[in-house]
Amino acid sequence: MDPLSLFALAMALAMDACAVALAAGVSIRPLTFRPCFRLSFHFGLFQALMPIIGWMVGLSLRSFVHNVSHWVAFALLAAIGGHMIVEALRPDNGEKNKVDPSRGLTMVGLSLATSIDALAVGLSLAILRVEIWWPALVIGAVAGLMTLLGLFLGNRAGLAWGSRVEVVGGLVLISIGTKILLSGLHII
Repeated sequence: MDPLSLFALAMALAMDACAVALAAGVSIRPLTFRPCFRLSFHFGLFQALMPIIGWMVGLSLRSFVHNVSHWVAFALLAAIGGHMIVEALRPDNGEKNKVDPSRGLTMVGLSLATSIDALAVGLSLAILRVEIWWPALVIGAVAGLMTLLGLFLGNRAGLAWGSRVEVVGGLVLISIGTKILLSGLHII
């Protein structure tokens, strides 16, 4: 695979991670090194590991993974986006019990949801008999950097517009999940 094609592939795969990080950046205040590192590291790690897993699985489970991946991504993004909306609309009684998207199961769910398409890329690269190690490294690095960009942009918007942007962030996650689902069902 030539370098330009690989970079274009990595950027395409990183767009979901960047959009989700944009939504997550809205709710992380203050945006410090730790949540930035956790999200960018995990998004990059999952984006790098999923093509390797897909490549190793090869053709044996291709139809199964292809048939359910869009449903899994939709369910994860819709649940997390819905939770963000509920938390943003909940009356503020001094201290909100916000879910930190850079911790625990929320972070794992977001990492998985944004990297499922990378699994299909790994399957495709196996079919094309492309070695996976260099593409996986590039895909992971680009996803990590795009996650940082999304976090910073989202945090700036959150500071400027407050909890209204959290509702928008939740709606963005739900719409990304819906787009993935409709694309997987070949409706769009």
